[in-house]
Amino acid sequence: VQLVESGGRLVQAGDSLRLSCAGFGRISSSYVMGWFRQAPGKEREVVATLLWRTGSTYYADSAKGRFTISKDNDKNTVYLQMNSLKPEDTAVYYCAADRDGRGTTRARDYEYWGRGTLVTVSS
Repeated sequence: VQLVESGGRLVQAGDSLRLSCAGFGRISSSYVMGWFRQAPGKEREVVATLLWRTGSTYYADSAKGRFTISKDNDKNTVYLQMNSLKPEDTAVYYCAADRDGRGTTRARDYEYWGRGTLVTVSS
């Protein structure tokens, strides 16, 4: 599965942004899709995950109440809607897929990765 992210750009604090992750190749119903982010000098961290089969979701504390992960089965696409953005949300955002459906928050458990899209939030 090839994953391609899009939608990252420079925004101001308080703005909203929607990231997209298009999957090329079959996304099995057992897959867990995840959005991760990595800020300069920091480790990659999970933002949100979604089980493809059921649509059940997980959010990191930093994302709860502000971000929403969703999917479009027909388009083989996963989205990350981000509202009330803060400067600390500035990072490269990556889409990832866990083909074994473990549903973890560890980056090392995800086999497929996109190249990332940069989100910059100015204060």
